[in-house]
Amino acid sequence: MQKRALGLTGLNVVPIGFGGIPIQRLEQSQVTAIVKQLAKEGLNFIDTARGYTTSEEMIGEALKECRREEFILATKSMSRDYVGMKNDIETSLRNLNTDAIDLYQCHLVKDLSQYTQIMSEEGAYKALLEAKAAGKIRHIGITAHSADFIREIIREMPFETLQFPYNLVEKQGEPLFEIASARGIGVIVMKPIAGGAIPNGRLSLKHVLNNSHVTVAIPGMDSIDQVVANASVLRDSLIFSPDELREMSEIVSTLGERFCRRCGYCLPCPQNIDIPTQFLLEGYLTRYNLSEWAKIRYEGLSVKAEACVACGACEPKCPYNLPIIDMLKNVVTQFEKHL
Repeated sequence: MQKRALGLTGLNVVPIGFGGIPIQRLEQSQVTAIVKQLAKEGLNFIDTARGYTTSEEMIGEALKECRREEFILATKSMSRDYVGMKNDIETSLRNLNTDAIDLYQCHLVKDLSQYTQIMSEEGAYKALLEAKAAGKIRHIGITAHSADFIREIIREMPFETLQFPYNLVEKQGEPLFEIASARGIGVIVMKPIAGGAIPNGRLSLKHVLNNSHVTVAIPGMDSIDQVVANASVLRDSLIFSPDELREMSEIVSTLGERFCRRCGYCLPCPQNIDIPTQFLLEGYLTRYNLSEWAKIRYEGLSVKAEACVACGACEPKCPYNLPIIDMLKNVVTQFEKHL
């Protein structure tokens, strides 16, 4: 199986890995089967986070039935202070059922204010350095969604890896990846299928892997079939056919920039609206020629977009600054037109 060097960490990674967000809704037996399939397919990078509710615990339980050394294990925390990060590292070690975590990342750093706090005398980075010295973690990384913010720190930051969105329609990371690569910083691509918004995920994964500065893409997976399908991309030619190029162009034109990546950071909604699902079904209704399927699924939702009271709890949590309230209103309008 082909591998790429994760910057200067000394870790060699199969360029498609496992994103651990979606497994939160699965049963443990399903997660264990998925992790076993990762090993069978030769995929060796697993990414999760403290903030993904039960994801760490379920991966840790699954690893009891696998060989830990088969995987490069990465997790992350949104703690910005020393005590919070120190506690999160210990929790992650217990959850993941391991003595050492290969990569621990400062998660979803939004701006210089948060970064300054992390790097301060009593900031989270101090706890990460101590854990690394103690052998509890092996490498330290950062994740972010803002190109403007990363551009400000990337030439000086001490982190060994950068995790950033990149796919067919989100290419703002390309110049950052070039700088990271030149500095020996490993590049981990989140949202390689735009959270499922891109209808042909295979094409987007091929696009990501065509970038020589990318080490690994980590699509979220919640089934064995998805593991098999994503792993098979590694056997594809990375040369695009004329038909594929046309389809890629159509996808970019259709999606634009205002779309939900289904990251789930907007949740929970005080009104119990499953916000990403509303946008997913609206996409099937209006863009992907699955209107009848979408209408049936939408009608079956216990809480629909119309339940939004514009409280605003969701919008500050969206890493893409989407106008979620207006977008939910559009969901209501679109389904009213079609029902």
